[in-house]
Amino acid sequence: MRAGVPGMPINSRHLGEWRGEYVHLDAAGTVVDRHASHLRCWVPADGSYDIFQVNTYTWADGRVQELEFGGRLRGDVCHFDNDRIVGEMSQVDGQAIVLTWSYKSDPGNYLYELIQLSRDGLHKCRTWHWMDGDRLVRRTIINESRVA
Repeated sequence: MRAGVPGMPINSRHLGEWRGEYVHLDAAGTVVDRHASHLRCWVPADGSYDIFQVNTYTWADGRVQELEFGGRLRGDVCHFDNDRIVGEMSQVDGQAIVLTWSYKSDPGNYLYELIQLSRDGLHKCRTWHWMDGDRLVRRTIINESRVA
């Protein structure tokens, strides 16, 4: 997924480090959780994945969680399948990616995620729609800035 490779050329613009905040809302719009985020995204030199991302979440009470996601490109779709989630992402246009995924621990759920990259490549915003039995049960709003 290096720049200029057909399929998902936008991924090269997402490589690097990002800091931001996740705000989780219930279906009525009430904040149910919020935490800081630090994302690192790169193409592994060993070829094990086409893209690899490590997300570190930090809550105000000091809790920290680190999650790893490796994706493999097949055609113009990047697939994720690990112990936690299964899903895929596709480039919509020069600034946006759409992901669909679900937690393996709860097969009745699924999430839609839109990632919108700013034209200057310094900011991105993301929204998740959490679906359970085809019913919206939660939303997540994420704002991130590139780490210099």
